[in-house]
Amino acid sequence: MTGSTPAPFTADDYRARMERAARAAAEAGLAGLLVAPGPDLVWLTGYAPTAITERLTLLVLAPGRAPVLVVPTLEAPDAANAPGAPALNLRDWTDGKDPYAATAALLDSTGRFGVSDNAWALHLLGLQRTLPGTAYAALSEALPMLRAVKDAAELDLMAAAGAAADATFEEIRKVPFGGRKESEVSADLADLLRRFGHSQVDFTIVASGPNGANPHHEVGERVIERGDMVVLDFGGLKDGYGSDTSRTVHVGEPTEEERRVHDLVRAAQEAGFRAVRPGVACQEVDRAARAVIVDAGYGEYFIHRTGHGIGVTTHEPPYMIEGEQQPLVPGMCFSVEPGVYLPGRFGVRIEDIVTVTEDGGRRLNNTDRELVVVD
Repeated sequence: MTGSTPAPFTADDYRARMERAARAAAEAGLAGLLVAPGPDLVWLTGYAPTAITERLTLLVLAPGRAPVLVVPTLEAPDAANAPGAPALNLRDWTDGKDPYAATAALLDSTGRFGVSDNAWALHLLGLQRTLPGTAYAALSEALPMLRAVKDAAELDLMAAAGAAADATFEEIRKVPFGGRKESEVSADLADLLRRFGHSQVDFTIVASGPNGANPHHEVGERVIERGDMVVLDFGGLKDGYGSDTSRTVHVGEPTEEERRVHDLVRAAQEAGFRAVRPGVACQEVDRAARAVIVDAGYGEYFIHRTGHGIGVTTHEPPYMIEGEQQPLVPGMCFSVEPGVYLPGRFGVRIEDIVTVTEDGGRRLNNTDRELVVVD
């Protein structure tokens, strides 16, 4: 896939994100945010350490204070070259010194802090020992919508990732399926994602025949047979933003029942998409898709939520599930992926990434949702 290289995010972009995060922390009643290496740190600063080790690296964001990145001295040069580095202060610590004491000086000794989900217990416990009056909450619980609303540049990257996944499907439907192992088709999917610009492949599910009744089937050595329904679910990161799409194909001509179940899932996916508009609770997307399947008598075979958020990771808030009353906001991106799974027989799933617009939703995947027949 050809196309112009996306413009990199600037220090001003990262500064704005850190300021937004600090404001959100204050509004949530937090004394600040503590962000360890991982997707949150990349999103806030552009910094991704080459190795995540027992040495403490931690971004400290507090309302009304300049952001500070605590880093090991030997990694400080790399941190200083991160695109967001001009928007923050670096505080390095050397081996043999106490990194928790260095960090504690930046924190309210009785404050409650949001901590990125992937922070090591080693580091969190070290801070608790140093500042026993502090309290902590997982960032995904304290500020679940922090990364959920994408700006225009992020939406362009999401759309490009979706287009790359679409191009992958258009090519994979041309390859032979019958007589080949699931693992071989899975390898084809991974190769195609990379060919179309993905730097990271997160999953390439190929679930044939009865394996399709397991939504998260691990690719195996089963030989795909003529007459099999095959669920394909694949995605990863392109230019730092995620793709995730599912299509179900059939090897040779399907039976009437197989077509009927596929048509049912396609109608449910359409209903879920049609429910997307600003102000609607996330659970309404799930309800709309699920109602179609329940009404057709297959409700017990739809065994997972209708969708999940996506951005710098392929699974993140918000979630399209009963009980989630978070209203949809323009710029949110998430999957709409109902399925029907008939134990011992076959499964069907159809998935698009959708973004919320000012008056509805826009699909970021646009390949054929009809049942595709493959060889």
